[in-house]
Amino acid sequence: MSQSNNLKGAFFAFIAFSIYSSHDVIVRYLGGIYSPIQVLFFASLMSFPLLTLMMVQDATPGTLRPLHPRWIILRSLTMVCGGLSGFYAFSSLPLAQVYSILFTVPLLITILSIPILGEKVGLHRAGAVIVGLIGVLIVVRPGSTEITPGHASAMLAAICVATQSVIARKIGKKERQIVMLLYPFAAVFIVMGASLGFVYKPMPFFDLAAMGTIAVMGFFAAFLLVGAYRAGEAAVVAPMQYIQIVWAAIFGALLFNETLDLPTIIGATVIISSGLYIVAREAFAGVSENRPVLRTRSRALSPGTFRIGFFLRRK
Repeated sequence: MSQSNNLKGAFFAFIAFSIYSSHDVIVRYLGGIYSPIQVLFFASLMSFPLLTLMMVQDATPGTLRPLHPRWIILRSLTMVCGGLSGFYAFSSLPLAQVYSILFTVPLLITILSIPILGEKVGLHRAGAVIVGLIGVLIVVRPGSTEITPGHASAMLAAICVATQSVIARKIGKKERQIVMLLYPFAAVFIVMGASLGFVYKPMPFFDLAAMGTIAVMGFFAAFLLVGAYRAGEAAVVAPMQYIQIVWAAIFGALLFNETLDLPTIIGATVIISSGLYIVAREAFAGVSENRPVLRTRSRALSPGTFRIGFFLRRK
């Protein structure tokens, strides 16, 4: 693949993850006013027309009955837990800390790929995982600072996203796109809708529009990622997600009076370095049969996001 195509892919990915960062700023704003349940419900509701467009693209013959119901149920549960815990984390923690913890997703995918995909992880990648998890301890600083529900929620969100990704890698080529989208989306919508009556607060038009904006931004950013992975190599495109830590520093300082402290900077650097090492091992060292990290292309926390791999297979 040419250098110009890789630059194009990196540019599209830069724009996509910059949009996701702006998306998370809106989540942070709304989370200061409303319950994450209410935010996630309305964002999912407004994602429905957009996701419907994705579902009708699936011309694969078959029914809506899952071929792997247990995996679909688990994926649906992780969509519910991951979305709710991720939205809560963004509403309660500094942006940079949330991203630092979410950046452990490649490390967690590496761990989960062993039992789920039968992946063999050697000493190099195992060492990168251990070092990355040490980076999380540096960010969270247990013992010197209080570990809040926000920290636990961010870690749970990372675990859920990693689980979704590995499940998609395991069954994504066999299950219909509509099945992979419909059941998790329905689970989020039903669970959040059933809980809404306990937390609902009336919303002015501006806040309702902001929730719609979350849905549109997630959908548009996912489309840009499709273009990024079509243009460039995964090893070039995937690391662009780390640009979000830069936006976290900028948005946090300008909008929320947040500052990057030294432990967060050091911990994030350790986590990012570990993730980049795993990407490099999968891409260039030929140590992975499944390449689960490089094949993780969607950002599962955002309503409106769809499975990017489906569209890449259709090019």
